[in-house]
Parts: sequence; structure tokens; C-alpha cells
Amino acid sequence: MKSYLSMPGNIDLEELVDFLVRAKRQTYAGDGKEITPQRPGFKELEYRENEWEYRDSYTGFYVAPGQEIVRFQRDPIWVMAYSGGMHPEHHGNKNFAQQTFAFLKKALLQVQKERPFRGPKRLFEGDYTYIDTSEGDVKDFRGTERIFYKGEEVFSQDYMGGLVIQK
Repeated sequence: MKSYLSMPGNIDLEELVDFLVRAKRQTYAGDGKEITPQRPGFKELEYRENEWEYRDSYTGFYVAPGQEIVRFQRDPIWVMAYSGGMHPEHHGNKNFAQQTFAFLKKALLQVQKERPFRGPKRLFEGDYTYIDTSEGDVKDFRGTERIFYKGEEVFSQDYMGGLVIQK
């Protein structure tokens, strides 16, 4: 049974989830091309399909808060905010941070329809481990992702989001 939002175009939640997964794999996680930001000082990536638009907007490097927005027919219908990054003792170690972010991208490429907000629950590769804990679904969710290097937590980020319901 399909689940529709009470919004213009009777948006199907399954269609939203499918689009979101494709968009996330084509932008930050997939080394998508940056576009001219709407907000000075931010980096932004965008993915479009027909009447769908996804935009990821963030600022910073070691700690990089941001926001993802999905629009359908130009109306915002889904939003996720995130904040966190490298732990303070690793600020200034650009090479290590870049290696950690490369591993983060590998995890984020594995985004699934069942949890279309971040990466898998767990991913192991070499000395790196990615662990994501979350609650909720695409309509309303929150979670924390963490990266460990040789057993030491070096990165953590909180996120939350869900549907936008207009009046």
C-alpha cells in the first residue's frame, strides 16, 4: 500500500525515498560537483530529476554543520540537519581528516531505502569502523554516526530530520 503526503502532487513516500537514495549517492558521497552556493561561505551540491531537487549545503572542514533539503515542484518537502566532525585532537591534521572523510563517503554510498538518511549500521575497512545508530524513518528520524580509527573514536556527527508539512 502506497503512503502519500498531503502535499501538492500527492507525493508517494516510496518515490521520495528512491529519489533521496539516488541523490545522496550522486552528491557528497559520490564526489558530486559543487555548485554556486545560495549562502556565502557554504559548499553546496545539487541533484535534480524532473520535478525533484536535492541540495546538500554545509560549511567548515574539521567540523562541518549542514543541511540537506528535498524539494518537489520547488516546494521543500524533506529536510535533514547535521552537525559534528573530527574530534578536537585531530583538528589541524588535514591528511588524516581527508582519509577519514574518504571512509565516510564509502559508508554514505551504502545508503539504503530502509534508512535513507546516512550510511549502513556498520562498515569495517582496514583500521576504520563506521557505526550509525538511528531511530525513526524518513518521515521523522534522528541519529548519530561515528567513525573509529584503530578502535579510537575520531569522528562523530548527529543528525535529525523528516518531512516538511505545510499549513
